[in-house]
Amino acid sequence: MKKALLTLAAAAALAVHAPQLAQAQNSAVTNAILNQKSGLLDKARTEIDKAIANEKTSGKAKTWYTRGDIYAQMLASPIYGKQLQPGEGLQKASESFNKTIALDTKTGEYGKLAVPQLENLYGQAFNAGVEAYNAKDYDKALANYRLAAQLKPADTTAVLYSAYAQEAKQDYAGAKASYNQVLGMDAYKTKPAPVAVYTRLLQIARQEKNDADATKVVQQALAAYPNNKNFMLEELNMYLSTGRGKEAIDKIQKAIAADPSNASNLYAVLGSVYDQNKQPAQALDAYQKAVAADPNNFDAQYNLGVYNYNKAAEAYTKASKMDLKTYQTSGKKYEADGKRYFEASVPYFEKSLQIKPDDTATMQTLQKVYFRLGRTADSERLSAKLKK
Repeated sequence: MKKALLTLAAAAALAVHAPQLAQAQNSAVTNAILNQKSGLLDKARTEIDKAIANEKTSGKAKTWYTRGDIYAQMLASPIYGKQLQPGEGLQKASESFNKTIALDTKTGEYGKLAVPQLENLYGQAFNAGVEAYNAKDYDKALANYRLAAQLKPADTTAVLYSAYAQEAKQDYAGAKASYNQVLGMDAYKTKPAPVAVYTRLLQIARQEKNDADATKVVQQALAAYPNNKNFMLEELNMYLSTGRGKEAIDKIQKAIAADPSNASNLYAVLGSVYDQNKQPAQALDAYQKAVAADPNNFDAQYNLGVYNYNKAAEAYTKASKMDLKTYQTSGKKYEADGKRYFEASVPYFEKSLQIKPDDTATMQTLQKVYFRLGRTADSERLSAKLKK
């Protein structure tokens, strides 16, 4: 009987203390909330950390939401924020809100409160990354961009900015992985990724002298942007560098036949290929066709100006290198030819400047032409604009 009585006594004692234990466990969450409301965030943090460590309260959405809210407020506080380790506030707040949603779903009482909190944290993490990047603290920037990407896994911007930070710290392998991650994201399954992604991947491949990667990137870029002149030129340069110049020219001519609506751009590219292939007459013809198809094709207008400018410079150079006797018989003719070519370049450069009013190269070249032609007022006008 004594044994039975002892057992009953022990059970009774447990029954008395059980509600007190549960109440003590829940009181940590209550105390955390009360301290938070009073602005005592350090004490609130101590209490909520107790609740998180306790198995009776660590499985409740309310506990995790409260923890996230307290850390988010500490993060925003100029006083209590100093008590947090670098990155601790964002990390623990985001962890807490994600746990809240996992326990309560996005439509639960606390889960639906956690969703906008995570949005706000994303903005804080991303802005912290930008601030660190501008301060040239690229490791810190990268850490914040990665946290932002975790907060919004479908967001492409944070991943793209991660690549920028990796490039800035010369981690080209990491940057390449991030750019390729961008290309594989759902956002770009129905539309092309930004041109800059392909451009940067191509530049990294060039830096690494990886021709296979460069070829692959150009193929991907052209699949996304089939009419992009820069990517077309890159592909054609690959043909030229491997002795396939004829193939490159045939490719463009077939493209013009297949897509007459893009003839101006294609003729401009063809002119560039002829230029690189040291075929100036064919280049001139291609640029003229580009302008005929679209008078507002900047590249073609500018290159026609350059063609005439170079012919003028060539003529004047020949005249300047003549001895006196030769100059007296032939020099004036070359100078006249030079002036004629300079005059022929003016309409093309002026049209280029009309298309791109702030293009420095065009202004500099046109200013020189004006000067050589004695158009002093026009020359001084462009000089003044260049100095601004």
